[in-house]
Amino acid sequence: MNTGFSIFIIGWTFLLVGLFAIGGYFMFRKFLKSMPKQDGKSELDWQDYYIEQTRSMWTDETLRFLNELVEPVPQLFRDVARRSIAAKIGQIALEEKATTISPEHVIKGYIVATPKRDHKWLIAHLQEKQINYAPYEKYLKA
Repeated sequence: MNTGFSIFIIGWTFLLVGLFAIGGYFMFRKFLKSMPKQDGKSELDWQDYYIEQTRSMWTDETLRFLNELVEPVPQLFRDVARRSIAAKIGQIALEEKATTISPEHVIKGYIVATPKRDHKWLIAHLQEKQINYAPYEKYLKA
């Protein structure tokens, strides 16, 4: 075997092991979310519950706003992100006994459902749309 081919095989091996490790990590995270908690339902079951309970509460405006907020998420993960954020928004709306989901619910749910690193983008987006984010400061700092 020549040296070039040996380097190619070693590189290909490391690439495959790395890709399998990344895929396994995401599959394991999904597996953990599907495990039942103490109440007998998994995180995914609760997501489905909140989405189904609030499906009729969404307006075209709030759906459009949610889609704007998940736009920076890579296309591959966008549906999963939209679903988990929508479930958190639905949970907040049900806890507040709202009849429709408002843009305020969308903003609160987005803040609660996303990591802090995404909040800078949210603030910039709200400023761009000239939406006052002062009422949500307590959620941003929590």
